[in-house]
Amino acid sequence: MISSIILLLFVLVLAIFLGFELISKVPSTLHTPLMSGANAISGITIVGSLVAAGGAAETHGWISITLGTMAVAFATINVVGGYLVTDRMLRMFKHKPGGKS
Repeated sequence: MISSIILLLFVLVLAIFLGFELISKVPSTLHTPLMSGANAISGITIVGSLVAAGGAAETHGWISITLGTMAVAFATINVVGGYLVTDRMLRMFKHKPGGKS
């Protein structure tokens, strides 16, 4: 039990470190396409969390419903935030009327 918790914590810390290093090395011109891909993956996460919230309710009870609902909420926040960031980045590349071309 303890060794599996330590392994999971190790994987979490490693994922955080690698994710930070990877994102900091991405050039700004590639950021918007990568965000679009991440939003698609988060959309798949919403589908999976909906299945977890409703599909296993009869076998696992209220714990499954609670964790599934929380997963739906967090994945939805992630998708909406990703689209807002992507929209803001795309607006940076649009030409302003009356500006220099």
